[in-house]
Amino acid sequence: MNVLVKSATIVDPKSDFHNQTVDILIEKGLISQISKRIQNPKNYKEIKLDNLHVSQGWFDSSVNFGEPGYEERETIENGLKTAAHSGFTSVAVNSNTNPVIDSYADISFLKSKSSKNAVQLLPIGALTKHSNGTELAELFDMTSAGAVAFYDYQKPIDNPNMMKLALQYASNFGGLVCSFPQESKISGLGVMNENVTSTSIGLKGNPSLAEELQIARDLFILEYTEGKLHIPTISTAKSVELIRAAKQKKLDVTCSVAIHNLLFTDDNLTSFDTNFKVLPPLRTQNDIDALIDGLKDGTIDMVTSDHNPLDIEHKKIEFDYAKYGTIGLESAFGALNSIFTVKKTVELLTKGKERFKVESTPISVGNEANLALFNPNETYNFSLKNIISTSKNSMFIDKELKGTVYGIISNNQLTLN
Repeated sequence: MNVLVKSATIVDPKSDFHNQTVDILIEKGLISQISKRIQNPKNYKEIKLDNLHVSQGWFDSSVNFGEPGYEERETIENGLKTAAHSGFTSVAVNSNTNPVIDSYADISFLKSKSSKNAVQLLPIGALTKHSNGTELAELFDMTSAGAVAFYDYQKPIDNPNMMKLALQYASNFGGLVCSFPQESKISGLGVMNENVTSTSIGLKGNPSLAEELQIARDLFILEYTEGKLHIPTISTAKSVELIRAAKQKKLDVTCSVAIHNLLFTDDNLTSFDTNFKVLPPLRTQNDIDALIDGLKDGTIDMVTSDHNPLDIEHKKIEFDYAKYGTIGLESAFGALNSIFTVKKTVELLTKGKERFKVESTPISVGNEANLALFNPNETYNFSLKNIISTSKNSMFIDKELKGTVYGIISNNQLTLN
């Protein structure tokens, strides 16, 4: 692939051309020249787009595709297409398929299915066999096949000894253990945040305490084992405090927050719209403020779309029985960019790479072109026409977002919207 990117503003602090508007010549997938103006004697395809900005390709640490087993929700092919058109050049894919991804062969299947794609698929293996919480899965074998972490998606590890064993065993080969922050007996049958809103609309509550107790437990176990822990999708102010204190103690812990937990509160559930039914649940404005502060000071390491496609049969039903989840890849940049500066938004969309074994490639001559292309200034109302996913369960529909994505250049391929 040979292309000439014209008049692009580079957003990459690791590049010598950060904040400069330049032309970028890409030949056979490698950046061969960056300059104020580059001629095109070989008549390469030129990319000229309104207010074009480029950064290193973005990474999402938690996405779900249905395949294998739930192809009606999303196939790997369409999921990666969605990621590419949303600016992501690498995504870590969860194990909640049918069957659950919990073996060398399962990881190999995901790798081979996505090997020639513009977007790098990074498999997350199940932490326990069949994600049932009773026996450790084949962690070392899955690492050998290419797994980057281990996580029973949105299933708490109820047995503390199981968490201890997982952290101890995985530390032998640098494995990253992920633990969903929810204490099952306290969350009970709650379907939304336990608060005045849940009481007023008559839905069972899932209290902040359920998340915070589990995080406190896991941090104690982490300190004991000296393992390597990632806590996905935290949602409360107290959770931020707990993780901040753990980092001050130099524990090897990282965490993420789902982008929708930065924009919506439990008040959005008064209409009983099941697109707002997510796990962890939407919390309060006070929690949102603390989460944003945690991102600004580095306590929270990364953001995720927590992209979770679900077919209409699992969403257009009574609220109590609807499945948890919203899609989020297509809205991720516009949502984040409406809260933070462009520089901070790009930082948050690339920051989790090292933790999940993704190579970071600065925008420099000689490096592989791994780029997200976007316009950070355009505002628009997100609607069904913006959704590429097979499933349409988005809580961002009719939400005003700031910033549109043009596509990516990655793996010697160009994807443009």
